[in-house]
Formats: sequence, C-alpha cells, structure tokens
Amino acid sequence: MAIGITPVVGNWYQGADQLKFEVVALDEDEGVIEIQYFDGELDEVEIDVWSQMRVEQISPPGDWTGVYDDLERDDLDYTDLNLRPETYTFSVEDLERKE
Repeated sequence: MAIGITPVVGNWYQGADQLKFEVVALDEDEGVIEIQYFDGELDEVEIDVWSQMRVEQISPPGDWTGVYDDLERDDLDYTDLNLRPETYTFSVEDLERKE
C-alpha cells in the first residue's frame, strides 16, 4: 500500500486493516478528514495522521447496501419487475410477428 495518498472527497480507500471507507469531507481549518466506513460508521482522521496511514485507493463497492445491514431484498423495490397485471393474458399470437 502506498503512503501519502492525497484524500479526495468521494473516493474510496482501503486501510491496512482491510476496512473500506469513503472520504466524505475535508476540513482543512480543523485539520481533519471525515470518512464513512462501508458499514455506515462515521469517523474523523487528522490530516497529519492520514499522511502516515497505509491506505490505497479502491473502486467504490459494487454492493451499495453495505450501510443498510438490516435491509431485505424485498426492500429494494425492484424484485417485482417480472410480475404482470392481473388482467394481462398471454397467448401464442403475442409471439408471432405481425406483418
């Protein structure tokens, strides 16, 4: 892992402890970097400490539900896409190409 990576708001990083986090804010006046771990926990890192941390920049996690550990698949609002209205009827003619 590289030492001295510049933190950028919106970028994801992984520390030596393998925890993934996003930089959500930089407060240069206070000298802190605000981060949010994949599980949703917020934390602050002093800028001086950041420069000594062993972090690497990573791609954003593909599974955005990490912060919602109690989220059920049915809560995602797209599990019923294959359902048709009760009045819908299907026939072989629907498959035939109309010319």
